[in-house]
This record gives sequence, C-alpha cells and structure tokens, in this order.
Amino acid sequence: MLEGCQIIDFNWVYLYLNDAAIVHAQKSREELIGYTMMKAYPGIEETPLFERMRKVMKDREPDRMENPFKYPNGNQGWFELHIQPCPEGILVLSQDISDRKLALERAHDQLKRLNALHQIDRAITSNFDASVVLESVLKQIHQILNLDAVAILQLDPVTQDLRASGSSGFKKAHLEDLSLKMGKGIAGMAALERRTIAIDDLANEPTFVRRTLVEKEGFVSYVGASLVSRGETLGLLEGFHRSKLTPNKDWLHYFNIVANQMAIAIVHMRTFSDLQKANQELMMAYDRTINGWAKALEIRDFETQGHSKRVTELSVTLARAFSYSDSELVNLRRGAMLHDIGKMGIPDKILLKPGKLSDKEWKIMKQHPLIAYDLLSNIEFLKPALDIPYCHHEKWDGSGYPRGLKENVIPEPARIFAVADVWDALRSDRPYRKHWSDEDAFAYIKKEAGTQFDPRVVEEFEPYAMEALKVQ
Repeated sequence: MLEGCQIIDFNWVYLYLNDAAIVHAQKSREELIGYTMMKAYPGIEETPLFERMRKVMKDREPDRMENPFKYPNGNQGWFELHIQPCPEGILVLSQDISDRKLALERAHDQLKRLNALHQIDRAITSNFDASVVLESVLKQIHQILNLDAVAILQLDPVTQDLRASGSSGFKKAHLEDLSLKMGKGIAGMAALERRTIAIDDLANEPTFVRRTLVEKEGFVSYVGASLVSRGETLGLLEGFHRSKLTPNKDWLHYFNIVANQMAIAIVHMRTFSDLQKANQELMMAYDRTINGWAKALEIRDFETQGHSKRVTELSVTLARAFSYSDSELVNLRRGAMLHDIGKMGIPDKILLKPGKLSDKEWKIMKQHPLIAYDLLSNIEFLKPALDIPYCHHEKWDGSGYPRGLKENVIPEPARIFAVADVWDALRSDRPYRKHWSDEDAFAYIKKEAGTQFDPRVVEEFEPYAMEALKVQ
C-alpha cells in the first residue's frame, strides 16, 4: 500500500504498522509496536489529532482530517488521515499530501503577492502625496514578505547621499541612522552597482557599515535592492529581520518587483507625465505573471505545450465577433490563461492518472473549478476574469459542473472558451488518446451545438474552423 496503515488498540497501544506508516512516523517499528502513542510521542494527547482519534475510539464513527507536522529539518508537511473504528480499536490510514498543500500554498502566496502589487499600483496611480504612496508600499512589504522593518532611501543627486524618506518597523533607530553615502559599504555599493543583496548574518558581515543601526535594533538579516528607472539610480529599498532570513528565488524576485514599483512611484511623484507608460508596463508584468502560471500548470498537468496560449487567442478571436470591448477582452484573456488554475489543488495521483478515473476520483477532479474560485475570488482585479476558470465546464443543456448551469445562465465568456478549449484539446495528443483530425473535431463541435455548446458560439466559430480545414 502507498498509504500508511496502523492499528491502535483501546489502550492506545500500537498493534500494527505497515512499511508506509513507518516512513510517515519517522520512527522504527521497534520504537512503536507494543508502546502507547503517549509513550512514543510525548504530549500527543494534547493535540487536535489525538482528540479526533479519541472521539472515533469512543463514538465508533469514522472521521477524516488533514494534520500538519514538522519534518526533522523543520519543514512543514501534511498528512490526510482517515480514522475509523475496528474490532481492535481504531484503524488509521495516512497519506502524505505535502506536495499538494505546498502547491496550493505557493499559489495562494503568489496570488496574495500579485494582489499586493495591484494595491501598490492603485496607490501610485491615485495619489500625488509621497507619504501616502510610501505608506502603502511599506505596508504591503510588511504584510507579504514578513520583514521586521523596511526603509526606502532616496538618492540626493547633488550630495550623493542616500537618505531615508520612509520607514516602518524600527523601534529605536532614527531616520538619520538609516542614511549612508552612495557606494559606502555593501549596501551603498548595491545601490551604486544597481544590484540586489541578501545578508543572512549581519554580525559577521564587516562590509555592512551601519553598525549602530544593527546594535540598536538587534537585526540579524538584511536585504536591499537598488531603485532604478530609465537607467537612473533613484535610491535603495531595504528590508531588515531580527532572526535569520534565507530568502528563496521567488521571494527575492518579488522583492525586486516591489523595488521596481517603488522606483515607478518615485518617478510618479516627480513627474506625472510618465505615469501612463509606467502603468502599462505594470499591467504587462501582471500578464507575464499570469502567463508564467499558465505554463507551470501545463507542465504539471502534462498539457500539450502552448495549449493555454492557443485557446486564449482563439477565445479572444471569437469574443471579438461578439463585439467585446478592450477591457472585456483583457478580462477574458486573463480568465482563459488561468482556466485550469484550480488543478493546483488536485492530487497528482488523480491529475496525472493515464487511465480512466474512478467515480470517486472524478468527483475530486470536478472540484477544480471551485478551487479556482477560492483562489481568485479574493483578488480584486481578477474578479472580472473568474467566469472562465469557474464555469468553463458548464454545458448548454445543464449537464455540466460544478453548478449545473444551463443555456444563457452560463456566463458568455465561459461559453466562448468552452468551444475553443475542446477544439484545441481534440486536435492535440493526450496520454490516453491520439489527436483527432480537424474534420472530426469540427464535426464533433457541430454535433454538440445545443447540447454541450452554445449554438450561437458554434455558429461564430464555424468560419474559423472552415479556414483551418482549407489550410490543410
């Protein structure tokens, strides 16, 4: 069995553990068999896990839960546990779902960070007051990156001083304690050379010259990124932490994005005339991020390369036939690129299964539109793009999922996308079948008009399909 299996008697003594359960327990069989849970894991009786087990032991009713745990290296993990009564006491089946939970956690973090970028963008574009913009940026950095203190230093082009224009999280230090000369120390050199630095142990970094600041605040770690716009160095974005900070690549990438936005904010505060171009660049950054998610999803789901891009472009083409405005097309494009983001929450053993899914597995697979809704609905600027991720599996006759919507109750973008999605899917190789010919794929879509698909969308799609057949 890939799942862990253990039997615990009414006195909480381990009677049986299979090999997978031993791996999950991270103890030897000799350390567990014949011993109580309390002996093997001191303090376990005070945990929610033990309370759930105690209830099953007493009430003889099965239960299911997701239980967090810590690996020996300190990393977080999760088990999905099925606890059920048995003649000896209770039977516990365990499955390590850490990869799935971490994938969802990463998706949540990325969405939170993208939303934070949007909030900073709103502050930049709607305010000329420097204090309001700086406060918004500092607040978002605090919330998303969990730094103890942050500061923004702006460069005085005459004196070449980097002076603090905004700070948050400092307990004893004053703004003058933050200032330094351009090129002085490792932080000043980072600004001069326009790069990002991360120091996990300030006490042993002699090139960090502001020792008074470190001693006053008890800082252990540091990260700094130069603020650059149009080839001009504008200042330095700094983050401080009172414990060891070991940022990964994604964390540093986001810190640099925030630094880039701060540079945009400084330019905005100086010259409003350049704001429109900067805002467009930011919108492109949003879409590049969304495109990156779509590619990551294709890799995980073993989708045909370029599937998301192709169905997005076809959906936009069809939407233009329905006279969609530019802003509506932007939302449709984002929704199409993220149409399968909910699959981040589907276990690999189901998502990547080459054969037919069982009824139970299919029920889990059908949850991915609901997972997409949960992921995206809290992101304000992505709410208008929700129709496709949430509703692209609904069918014209009401037999689709997750809500069984029918006909025009199904949002129009989802009806448009459904045709584009099936057209591309049928014409692509999949693990369980070879691709269909264009003629067969088009015949299927025509046959399903009025059943699976909106007849009007199929009608608008026909000229596109006929052109594809001519090219053959």
